[in-house]
Amino acid sequence: MRQGILLYGPPTAGKDTITAALTELDKRYTPFTRLKVGTGRTKGYRMGTPEQLAALEAEDGVVYRNDRYGNIYIVDRPGLDHAMKSLRTPVVHLGRMVGMEQVAALFPARWVRVLLWCSKETTAHRSPQRGDTDTAARLAAWDDTQADLAAHPRARWELRVDTDRTAPREAAQGIDDIVRATRPDR
Repeated sequence: MRQGILLYGPPTAGKDTITAALTELDKRYTPFTRLKVGTGRTKGYRMGTPEQLAALEAEDGVVYRNDRYGNIYIVDRPGLDHAMKSLRTPVVHLGRMVGMEQVAALFPARWVRVLLWCSKETTAHRSPQRGDTDTAARLAAWDDTQADLAAHPRARWELRVDTDRTAPREAAQGIDDIVRATRPDR
């Protein structure tokens, strides 16, 4: 059975940092590179066009679509299929509960769900440090994430990590322990 990790949390909660720590622990972990249609930051994305998005939508290839910061971010079926080849475990970053639900429901795999959290003050501090030019939008997204999480009090998490207090390597080890306990090839 295919396996993946869903990391949910507000901007700057450490999704990239913890994903990097996971890949250091085991090369089977691979960052899932979402398709992005729009402008701005390109690092960490597969840049696409509106025509590519329309073709994916026509083929039922969009697992989850999120419109934010004036861009469109897509978790796509062909991308997930590719990321899971050779028993690799993709790490998918999400900031909306609907995305968590859609990916888990529409793409068959054993998904380990992890809530990463940090304070709003931490987001305000980390955002400009990582080069964001839209920190105000990131803080608004933090508020949206908090409201989104509160609206889903029964959400199921295999692990919750407070990244204000937990080192990335320690968080990655906790996630890895859960994945290894449920890995189909163990």
